[in-house]
Amino acid sequence: MRIVVDLNQCQSYGQCIFAAPTVFRWHGEESLEYDYAPDDGLSGEVARAAAACPVQAISISGRPRTDEGDS
Repeated sequence: MRIVVDLNQCQSYGQCIFAAPTVFRWHGEESLEYDYAPDDGLSGEVARAAAACPVQAISISGRPRTDEGDS
């Protein structure tokens, strides 16, 4: 999984930090820092963080495929 945050679009609301604190964090007062390639085991947290972003500044590529609900 790979994360890209459009830092020009990011307004520092910090919702991603609340949703995935192991991936997103503050650097200084309001500068966002994040793990560009977190472990695939964190995909749920990262997806929640992207969904929580009010300005949709977070893009995720290479998400692991889940077969949940495919019974």
